[in-house]
Formats: sequence, structure tokens, C-alpha cells
Amino acid sequence: MITTNKTNYTLTVSLTIPTGNKFNSKVGKIPVSTVTEKSCPRNCPFKKNGCYAESGPLAIHWRKVTEGERGTDWQTFCGNIKKLPTNQLWRWAQAGDFPHKDGRISRRLVSQLVKANTDKMGYGYSHHNPSLGDNARIFKHCNKNGFTINLSANGLNHADELKSLNIAPVATVLPSSVDGNITPTLFTPAGNKVVVCPATYKDNVNCASCKLCQKSKRSCIVGFPAHGSRNKKVTEVSPVS
Repeated sequence: MITTNKTNYTLTVSLTIPTGNKFNSKVGKIPVSTVTEKSCPRNCPFKKNGCYAESGPLAIHWRKVTEGERGTDWQTFCGNIKKLPTNQLWRWAQAGDFPHKDGRISRRLVSQLVKANTDKMGYGYSHHNPSLGDNARIFKHCNKNGFTINLSANGLNHADELKSLNIAPVATVLPSSVDGNITPTLFTPAGNKVVVCPATYKDNVNCASCKLCQKSKRSCIVGFPAHGSRNKKVTEVSPVS
């Protein structure tokens, strides 16, 4: 087993705290972090191929974080998470992923974040391959200790594969043709229930009010219909059947 405690790139992270009326309407009025693009794993099929974070206002912010114009180092970021109020819901990595070296997640750095999240309600997603290095153990450690990390699937078949590992909750991309108003739930080839993210089709729901993705012990998979200017590419990667 090969593990790593370091990265081979400069690790910058930004934590955005909502103020007044300035916040993401889909996420809600909660803190949101953005991690350097270099943290994304090479195996992600949406990298430079339809990732929602690579277009629009988020892309501009993400680029500045990656270039070091915004954000802080990892230790400062963890310190800022530790300062959040008790039971504060916050979103990990709206863009970016876990710090790693060649796809192997840094156990030391993630452990620091899990500790900082004590008594908080951090949640997020990861496209890192669970079979590399100590990644699977790290995912289990996060979810066991109150930091909910959803394994990100590329489609329904991949969602079945990830769920069968039984190490973390699963979320998956769905084709843009899926409309939660018409089909709020569907099933994978293996019969696993997929709940379409309510915030994608209900105007009165956001992450702050829903909290479904923060529930680490849920039985259902959460599905996100492709959106944004590149949804056609994403749909080609993640067909329903």
C-alpha cells in the first residue's frame, strides 16, 4: 500500500463566507470552499470536458485560487474551518478536490481538515479513485468522523460500482434531460434508488435547507442533472442507460 502525506503542487484554498445578499442561491447562505484546480484527479472524465466549474463566474474565481491570487495555505484554511460556529453546515470544494500526489490523497492533510471540522457539518464530493493508495480508508475516516464525503460517479453504472464498495455515500451526474419535476427518483441498473437533487428543480430548496448530501448514512444516491454551457458533453459521458 502506497500513501502520501504531501502534494507535488502549491496547495491553495479559498473559503467564502456569505455576507448580506451575496451568496450562491443553489447552495444557500453557508460557507463554501474552493480548492486549486491542481487538486483534481486525472481520472475525472469531466476535466476540460464539461466540468461545470470551468465556465461562468465560478471559473474566474477558481482560476484566481489556482494561480494563488485568492485563498490561503492549507493550515490557515483548516484554522478558518475550526473557527466556524458549532453545527455550521459548510460546503467542501465547490471546485477542486482533495490534496494528493499522483492521485493518492494526502492522509495527513485530510486528517487535519477532519479534525478542524469537529462539531461542524462539512460535506462535499470527491472524484478521486478509491482504489489508489490509502484513498478508500481516507474516505471512510472522513465519513466516520462527521465530515461527509460523497464519492462522485460518472453515471448510473459507475454509481453502482462505487456504492458496492460500502465506504461512503455516492452522488452521480445525470443527463441534462432528467427533470426532477417529472422524475424525482429513478433507479440504477443494480436497483439502487437515485434521488434527483431537489435544489436543481425546486426554487424554494437549496443545500442549506436540504442537507441530503450531508447525510453520510443515507441509503439513496443523489443525482445531479448536467447543467451549464457544457451539459451536452457531460450527458455524453453519463447517459441514463
